[in-house]
Amino acid sequence: MDLIVRPRRLRRTETLRRMVRETVLTPDRFIYPLFVVPGQGVRTEVSSMPGVFQLSVDEAVREAEVTWGLGVPAVILFGIPERKDAIGSGAHAANGIVQQAVRAIKAALPQMTVITDVCLCEYTDHGHCGVIVDGDVANDATVEILVREAVSHAKAGADMVAPSDMMDGRVAAIRDGLDRVGFADVPIMSYSTKFASGYYGPFREAALSTPAFGDRRSYQMDPANRREAIRETLLDIDEGADIVMVKPALAYLDVLRDIREACDLPLAAYNVSGEYAMLKAAARMGWIDHDRVMLETLLAMRRAGADLILTYHAREAARLLA
Repeated sequence: MDLIVRPRRLRRTETLRRMVRETVLTPDRFIYPLFVVPGQGVRTEVSSMPGVFQLSVDEAVREAEVTWGLGVPAVILFGIPERKDAIGSGAHAANGIVQQAVRAIKAALPQMTVITDVCLCEYTDHGHCGVIVDGDVANDATVEILVREAVSHAKAGADMVAPSDMMDGRVAAIRDGLDRVGFADVPIMSYSTKFASGYYGPFREAALSTPAFGDRRSYQMDPANRREAIRETLLDIDEGADIVMVKPALAYLDVLRDIREACDLPLAAYNVSGEYAMLKAAARMGWIDHDRVMLETLLAMRRAGADLILTYHAREAARLLA
């Protein structure tokens, strides 16, 4: 009699399935994004992202405390300043909104890892990620300001900086800038593969960063390109990145796998605002089981190779995984 192969034997009970599970999802793999605004007692829900809020510093501290209590080890901060200008000067102000939030969260939660997004789109009055010259973002002039921003975040107490602008050479410049002023131990999590994606719409509402003209395709990556994604990542590694990232995640799981196979650094995936908003909308309509699909989506990112996941689902996922 021919032997019948029966893989189902190891699926028979939950205990057996747990014992042979290849990919595990845990809260310590999550990074929770927070949007910080001026004021006190401010907690304004983002209409396109149910459950996500623009928060004053005091409210951001409370959110961080709840997040830490759920076992999520890190937050990443995005700041919306009181005033914007053409060169995003508020990004590197010593008492800027992110700098205030870093100091407050680290005072309340010294053990929590506080990461800061390093970009200018929230700080410029035109909504682009850098200085505009002749109708486009000027790479090198923008990099100079990004270095000042990263250094100001480190001085405020940030544990890690995360440049998301997609300027050429910015990782090397930020590494050099941090090292020169005594922050050689501050790691860089580079948005090394950031696509010009339609999935960012809700984020732009949350961060008030919609471009006043044009789009970001001259500096963010073409969604059609896989080989270029690997090249961008390897360039950032050569420049000194400590962690690399793919953004968005869900529509780019193939790229995530490519990069996992191309490098051995920790790899992050950004489960972006549009992915979050679509799941929330479908659940509100009763079309999907929200919690099951959420965990399945995050698991897919881990299975594709992500070591870390930046996700607005971090807290609700952590509760389910407890």
